[in-house]
Amino acid sequence: MTLEDQLNQTFLSLYQRSADKIYQAPGRVNIIGEHTDYNDGFVLPAAIDYCNMIAASARDDRVIELTAVNMGLSTSRFHLDEEITADPDASWSNYIRGVVIELKQRGYQLCGANLVITGNVPTGAGLSSSAALEMVTVSCLCDLSGETIDGVQAALVGQAAENNFVGTQCGIMDQLISALGVSERALLIDCRSLETKTYKLPENTSLVIINSAVKRGLVDSEYNVRRQQCEQVARQLNVKALRDVSLTQLESHKDQIDPVAYKRALHVVTENDRTVQAAQAMEAGDMKLLSTLMAQSHISMRDDFEITVPAIDTLVDIIAEVVGQNGGVRMTGGGFGGCVIALVPEALQQQVIEAVTEQYPAKTGLTPEIFICKASQGAFANQA
Repeated sequence: MTLEDQLNQTFLSLYQRSADKIYQAPGRVNIIGEHTDYNDGFVLPAAIDYCNMIAASARDDRVIELTAVNMGLSTSRFHLDEEITADPDASWSNYIRGVVIELKQRGYQLCGANLVITGNVPTGAGLSSSAALEMVTVSCLCDLSGETIDGVQAALVGQAAENNFVGTQCGIMDQLISALGVSERALLIDCRSLETKTYKLPENTSLVIINSAVKRGLVDSEYNVRRQQCEQVARQLNVKALRDVSLTQLESHKDQIDPVAYKRALHVVTENDRTVQAAQAMEAGDMKLLSTLMAQSHISMRDDFEITVPAIDTLVDIIAEVVGQNGGVRMTGGGFGGCVIALVPEALQQQVIEAVTEQYPAKTGLTPEIFICKASQGAFANQA
């Protein structure tokens, strides 16, 4: 049974009628451009063919009723005209509550609705299941209510919901790629202007995402430290963000900058350059250059930004041994565990799976999770 069939069946059994419509929004993976987003830089993510989905119908009253299939049919409800507060018994609903608050604050006139939610974006793997939930909620509620919203505005609503209501200080990338992703393409995002441009992924290549099974314990505290170090260097160089610093400029001020902060800034400045070059390499079909840039990105995260862990480095080495310069591999996400992203030619896919399945547990004692993905459409990608 497909996800959509399961959703339709659940909606029918709950409400004795079919849903008016089904909406979906994808998770994402960042191919290159790590810790550049909050430095006003560039990122190059792709939406993936794992999504969150909502079956919905409008109600005659002002109530929003939510049911989560993946949470054992956990339910949550609230009234649009009353104060919307967090639901401690259904914390998953807080993403939706936050979105509704942000839409209302921006003047969108929403109607009551019954929403049944499911999805196959793995949670806790750094594939942005929360952003996918926010984007499918914006798409669904605006459409049901006869309101129009574009992908960039939808992404800003999702980010604000997560920052202000859920309490996670995320950048804009996750929501923007879930909204605007394009099938078979990556999206170069300028995190300052929010301008985007699509680039075709290499032919006959899969996005292979491997969850290292390393629990990301330090990520929040260390993330904040890294962010402060980047902001400190930007202040010292009298610029708004590290986006505005060239490598030559950074190197010429090396003696005046704290050595650790310098290494952090060096990663961001070089990673920005790598990300723009990677988009150009995609356009030129230059897998050899793309492979080199992804390898350099990982080394920079390991040695300069210092956010990888030994198990992740081992996983990257195992995959690099198989794909060589026919593909690319690096850690993706905030760091200290999480996932590895590999661009793998379909001809080498099975070899990569076998190498990871056999060697990684033997070397680390950990059991990896492997997701074979294709780049897919965002929730708002079909808008003219």
